[in-house]
Formats: sequence, C-alpha cells, structure tokens
Amino acid sequence: MTRNDRQGTPRQPGSAIAAPLQTIIAVAQLCKTYASGFQALKSVSLDIRQGEIFALLGPNGAGKTTLISIICGIVQASSGSVRVGGHDIVAGYRAARSLIGLVPQELTTDAFESVWATVSFSRGLFGRRENPQYLEKLLRDLSLWERRESRIRTLSGGMKRRLLIAKALSHEPQVLFLDEPTAGVDVSLRRDMWQLVRTLQATGVTIILTTHYIDEAEEMADRIGVISKGELILVEEKAELMRQLGRKRLTLQLQQPLPAIPSALAAHRLERSHDGSELTYTYDTQGEGGGILALLEDLSAAGIAFRDLQTTQSSLEEIFVDLVKDER
Repeated sequence: MTRNDRQGTPRQPGSAIAAPLQTIIAVAQLCKTYASGFQALKSVSLDIRQGEIFALLGPNGAGKTTLISIICGIVQASSGSVRVGGHDIVAGYRAARSLIGLVPQELTTDAFESVWATVSFSRGLFGRRENPQYLEKLLRDLSLWERRESRIRTLSGGMKRRLLIAKALSHEPQVLFLDEPTAGVDVSLRRDMWQLVRTLQATGVTIILTTHYIDEAEEMADRIGVISKGELILVEEKAELMRQLGRKRLTLQLQQPLPAIPSALAAHRLERSHDGSELTYTYDTQGEGGGILALLEDLSAAGIAFRDLQTTQSSLEEIFVDLVKDER
C-alpha cells in the first residue's frame, strides 16, 4: 500500500453512501523550517471533519507539536495554509483562534490564582460575555466545582490537568486540541478523561488528540493520522486501518509436541513455540481464506494433528510500530 493509497477518500464510518462530514480544519501543503535549518514539517495536508475525534500519532520529534502549534496560531509556518471554520489562521487570526481550545502538555497557570478566577479570565481573553452558569456546569463536569475557590498550587496533578481542560473550554470553542492530555496521570483519571472526551464529542466539539498511549487512540479515535519525520504518512479510519494493515495470528495447539517444523511447511513461515506444543501462523487480514486452507491441508498431509486453535489480531500499537519502522 502506497502513502497516497493510505490517504484515501474520507468516509463516514458505517456507511458507504453517507454524505461526507463538513471539514472544520483544512491544512494545505504546510511546511516549517526553523532557523537552524531543521525541517519540522514537510508539505503536510490534512482535513479534519467536524465532530470527529482525530488521533495524531508519531514518535518524539515527528512534528506533532509543531503541527498543532501552527494550527493554533502559536508558530508561523514557512509555507502553506491553515483554515479553521473557514477562517485563515493568519489573515483571520482572531476569528480562527476563537474557535479553538488548546490543552497543552505543560501546566501553564498562575499558582496563586483561584480555579474560578482562572477560567473566568480565560473566557474574557476571547471576548466572551460573562456566563457564570456555563462556567459552573463546566467545573462540575470536570469535578472541580468544590475547589472553585482553591488556589491552583493546592490542587493535585490530576486536578491541574482538569483545570487546563476547563481553561481551554471556557470560551466554548468548536475545536479542542489535547496535547498528551493524560501524560503522567493515573489509570483511573485517564478513564475519566476519556469519558469527558466522549461527552464533548456528543455536543459537537471536534477533538484532536496527540498521545503516546496507543491504547488511548485505539479506544477513542474515529480516525488516525501518523506523522513521522515531519511527513504525514497515513490518514485513515481507525477500523479501516486495522482491517487493511492489521495482521491476524492463528495459533494451533498440537496434539503432540513437534521437535521441528517440516520442510514441507516452510512456505507458511510458521513459528514454533519453545516446547514445540504450538505453531503460529501470521497472515494479512486481506488474504486470510486461501492461506489458512492451504496450511490446514499441508498440516494434514504432514500428519500433524491439532487439538485446538485460536486467532488474535494486531493491536493499533503493533501497526503503528510497523508503519514508523517502514519510514526509517
């Protein structure tokens, strides 16, 4: 599969004939070269659809934060364009930026401010009218209402992370960027934040997520983008990505241990367990039928009987590792 094949025509999950969703972020031929000469982004083009959860994956230094920073108007691109809600991020900066909420990796709040003052100030920065009812609901949804008068320095790490989300949502944006939102938080808080993301999506908010936790993308995302060395190497529906690039493993539990794999089975590239009690056959999901049938016929011809079998499929983490490895 070529890189262009991987970036096929967008589809709405579950329907081959449904009308395409509206594009809310349009990135075209985006490049960024820093003064040092390092090229962080290389002609990146990407459309993000309204109301979706889009996960951007890539190793450290791949260009994830640079891409997000340009879309949010924090970093200036060397060339190319970005439109958010139809507004150019440079020519129409205020209109475009007002549609965006950003939750950064680092905690960037005044330690001596109260929770309420911080979210109220963030809302005012975007010129929004006071709306205490909205801010109260926001803090309640994030389990921060009881700490609304607390100074930020007294909050736990998890609460500070929730406060960053509250700040980002204080002006009621249509797009929310979550840059490593659960880095350094415990599993319970990660689950709570996943639920919050689903709730936000249900209200129509578009969410772009970067994460080092592949299971987070596998759990949450509608579509996956993979960036490596400044290039967007893949954009695909999560389910379709796992169907096209995933591999399945057929594990056969043998009736009798096998001391070695017969040469007659070499074409199947089987893996033998250490004690010889199992054989594992790995195959692409696209061509499973004929390969398995041929394997079973060859096993029978070789006089090898099995008492049980089971199949497992590649995780998104395995697919991601393979994709990035291919780009090296």
